[in-house]
Amino acid sequence: MRLRDSATLVPMASSTTAQTTATVHLVRHGEVHNPEKVLYGRLPGFGLSELGHRMAAGIADHFAARAEAGHPVHLLAASPLQRAQETVAPLAERLDMPVLTEERVLEAENAFEGLSRVKQQLRSPRWWPLLVNPLRPSWGEPYAQQVSRMLAAAKDLSELAVAEHGDGAEVVVISHQLPIWVTRLWAEDRPLWHDPRRRECSLTSITSLHIGPDGVESVSYAEPNKELLKDAIALPGA
Repeated sequence: MRLRDSATLVPMASSTTAQTTATVHLVRHGEVHNPEKVLYGRLPGFGLSELGHRMAAGIADHFAARAEAGHPVHLLAASPLQRAQETVAPLAERLDMPVLTEERVLEAENAFEGLSRVKQQLRSPRWWPLLVNPLRPSWGEPYAQQVSRMLAAAKDLSELAVAEHGDGAEVVVISHQLPIWVTRLWAEDRPLWHDPRRRECSLTSITSLHIGPDGVESVSYAEPNKELLKDAIALPGA
């Protein structure tokens, strides 16, 4: 795996900081209650399902166990959307830590937001002009823009954690599938355009950016709630 110097989009390390190493864990939120299968995007009012709350509790267990094993979390942050805030809540309570609300790890903008049965809707010619460039993509926030804001957030949060807690600090950020996935694609020097069905970013999965003096040095992936995924419903707009 060849990792790209993160300065291509945004510098992850600064000559004015003492940062040497840090890890930013990008956690996708839990399952959302969405019986109408709406592509909810940034819409308000979409909180976790009962299973999603169990997933959030599992994430709290996972990071608490890591802390007991000598890998404590030093900083918690989350997207302002309800599903992300509800996912981080049990972890914040378990670790007795405050949560920073981070706008830059928000869900991607999407012109199809609010639609249900999206595949059927896209058969209508009214939507076809939005489908002309899947590489950008033409229906929403450019992939490169998502990566830039995610990396900027990771840079600032990791530097804050290192400044307060020293080398090797760990940060947990609750975010959303698409911004997390394209950030991983960028770090692994892969094209940002992709088939959404092939994303490796399951509900409450952890995509960890391991950061060194020159930026993102490696990426790792884990699914601590893997046993719960078989009961999850694949919902759009996650």
